[in-house]
Amino acid sequence: MERHGPVLAATHKLLARRGRDRLLPRLSDNQRALVEVGTQLKAALDAKQRLAPAAEWLLDNFYLIEEQVRTAKRHLPKAYSRELPRLERGASAGLPRVYDIAIEAVAHGDGHVDPEGLRRFVAAYQSVTALDVGELWAIPIMLRLALIENLRRVASRIASGAVAREDARAWADLMMDVAVRDPKSLVLVTADMARSDPDMSSPFVAELARRLQGQSRALAMPLTWIERRPAGTSRSFVVPFACRTTTP
Repeated sequence: MERHGPVLAATHKLLARRGRDRLLPRLSDNQRALVEVGTQLKAALDAKQRLAPAAEWLLDNFYLIEEQVRTAKRHLPKAYSRELPRLERGASAGLPRVYDIAIEAVAHGDGHVDPEGLRRFVAAYQSVTALDVGELWAIPIMLRLALIENLRRVASRIASGAVAREDARAWADLMMDVAVRDPKSLVLVTADMARSDPDMSSPFVAELARRLQGQSRALAMPLTWIERRPAGTSRSFVVPFACRTTTP
């Protein structure tokens, strides 16, 4: 954190003018996204779908997230951030400098912020550029906003993982059914899955492998196919050799 502070300070360039408030709309947008993910996960739970531990944690603690959003709105009057120095460029262009400092503190600590590490980070930043009193007072509320935004990113990944797992479950159920009824057609189902361009993320691969392993021997072929796919790929699929058609 101490090494990152001066580096961040050197990259910050300020706007010469004040601007409109963008933090409250941003907070409301983050709130909407979190509620959508919460609703999606609740529906999956009601449908008896298997949820990842992270998704279960998010649902169990959703009331705490909503409480933090309400607190942030209460402590962030509309005119509050308009007087804070704003950044001219970068990912946080037009937003208060202290907000970007909070975002960096959360990101650099991988979502964990402790008082001593934060103190050293801010002190290191100010060894290059001094913050004004208003910015120092704003650090606590900006940290709350940054943590809410970080939760939104985490929630989006959780939601994507839930969708990928459900997609994997659907393909696995189809493959197990075909393996029982008509094993010779399993190669066609695997080819259909390849052509559908599924999200080859870790959740998809892990769920598909979990459901297929230990089942019919006919399912060894789709298992071999997914094992050969690099994690995280979702384009340029190579259909298994047995599924290809060749031209004389």
